[in-house]
Amino acid sequence: MFERNPSTQPPSRPAVVQRRGKERRQAILDAAEALLGEQGYEAATLKAIGERAGIPTASMYHYFPDRHKVDAELLGRHVSELEALISAALDSPGAQTLRETVDAVIDLHLDYFRGHPSCTELWFAGRHATLDELVRAFEEAQAERLWRYLVDRDLVAADTPVLALLLAFEVANRLFDVAFRRAPNGDDATIDEARRFITAYLATYASKGTRQD
Repeated sequence: MFERNPSTQPPSRPAVVQRRGKERRQAILDAAEALLGEQGYEAATLKAIGERAGIPTASMYHYFPDRHKVDAELLGRHVSELEALISAALDSPGAQTLRETVDAVIDLHLDYFRGHPSCTELWFAGRHATLDELVRAFEEAQAERLWRYLVDRDLVAADTPVLALLLAFEVANRLFDVAFRRAPNGDDATIDEARRFITAYLATYASKGTRQD
């Protein structure tokens, strides 16, 4: 008898189930991102997300045990994108002074938050323990990266503690929080004050004779 060509055989049931599961999981994340951006953190309940995705609430628990897991996966993706953007920015020639470097990092964050309102909601409005850990780990990694960048270019003294950069990120984070509470798109006046705070603070660690502006 003729044998069926393996390439024409329909996918096995486990493969179909797995694909459907991935599609539903992505639909949930897409729905959550849309709700966060349109209506804010409080509106993006697991029930509302399921309704937006067209998935019964009871079925939602097959993919995410609770709303916090949805938040964490979404924010994790945003953090990865931000890390890649910062890495690319610091790897390319551009900022020559401490002020320019601070402006570049702040502008990168500001543009990202403005372009991804779901990230802004998770970052500032949804700070449960899991999201706090993600943000803290991100800030620690970026503080280390920026410290190396500034030291290598002699924009701050070699003995500058990494703690100084970590505190600068913490201050920036708090002021961004204020900025996005004052205005949906981030209050420019508050962001400008963040630039002044951070530049002036890091300038106290600048190498002698380093030009800051």
